[in-house]
Amino acid sequence: MSYDVVIIGAGSMGMAAGYYLSKANKSVALIDKYDPPHSEASHHGESRLIRHAYGEGENYVPLALRSQELWQAMEKQAGTSVFLQTGVLNIGTEKSLFLKNVIQSAKTFSLPAVVLTSQQINERWPGYSLPGNLMGCFEKNSGILMSEKAINSFRKLAVRDGAEIYPNSKIQLIEANDNKVKVNLNDQVIEGNQLIITAGKGTNQVTAHLERKLPITPVRKTFSWFHSDENLYSPEVFPAWSFNDENSTYYGFPSLNHSGVKIGRHDGGHELRPNEKLEVFGTYSEDSEVTSSFAEKYFSQKAQHKEGKVCTYTNSPDGDFIIDRLPGYQNIMVACGFSGHGFKFSSAIGEVLSQMVLKNKPDIDISNFGLSRF
Repeated sequence: MSYDVVIIGAGSMGMAAGYYLSKANKSVALIDKYDPPHSEASHHGESRLIRHAYGEGENYVPLALRSQELWQAMEKQAGTSVFLQTGVLNIGTEKSLFLKNVIQSAKTFSLPAVVLTSQQINERWPGYSLPGNLMGCFEKNSGILMSEKAINSFRKLAVRDGAEIYPNSKIQLIEANDNKVKVNLNDQVIEGNQLIITAGKGTNQVTAHLERKLPITPVRKTFSWFHSDENLYSPEVFPAWSFNDENSTYYGFPSLNHSGVKIGRHDGGHELRPNEKLEVFGTYSEDSEVTSSFAEKYFSQKAQHKEGKVCTYTNSPDGDFIIDRLPGYQNIMVACGFSGHGFKFSSAIGEVLSQMVLKNKPDIDISNFGLSRF
């Protein structure tokens, strides 16, 4: 089979790119090792934060705002809801660079955000019990994305517009020149004029077929749910949040559909070897201990651990994204290294990748995400 564009990795970014390209009347093949959405990818776990004022740097804000626009447009197209506006409370110390960046980016882009003391936070959201050395910045227009539901929605839209999906497919060989790409699967050959690689932790297994290796490290991560009082922790009365005290970084969600508060640690984790299967939750004592300790320290009510799951980050050396053309190939784009904070941007990054195919250069500046910085 021959297509205008072949996409390897039909998860967050790949599925979005597949939708925008098929919408633009390009023939698209989406190839995935599993059947997305699935538990082996970074999108696993039901929900993700979307923050506009951005602790990782102001350069992300235009991409975040465009992503929000595209999520809302996708909701209308799909006739479903994937965004829940709970607001996001960014918590940190006065010296936290992350929190300073949040506050500054809110000012630079005139985002509706308010700086609060720990006492004001505890009074406004009685589910917290923050000590006096902490403060926060609350942005009301941010919230939660339902990650797996979002990917399913993009998948349905892409298929509706003509994209073809090849799930549970193992790549045997990739051959490429500047005009054509050939991908050999178990039982068939897929050809395309251009190739997009959005394979997450499997990116270097894909690029190895082209004798290229990118500076990314897959890391095993965990997150947990806790039994919680709905009067204190439901999304109607408790925000999504991030936390950075210069020593550790956490994130969390209110109790969605009575599931309990969800907490994860953003830093740390266990590096994964190529083809290594994710070890189940509970393999390491810290799988539940770190989030339980956090809840005990900063929540007003004792939170009993309910359940935990594992997922994957694919980290770049500097924590910033990699979006570029694969060195030596003008017709091969790669997007990876999202370092645990990429999902919220997947709608806009899908659009960026589609624009790199359609008109060579995206509307949004992605120069900070190039491979030349390494």
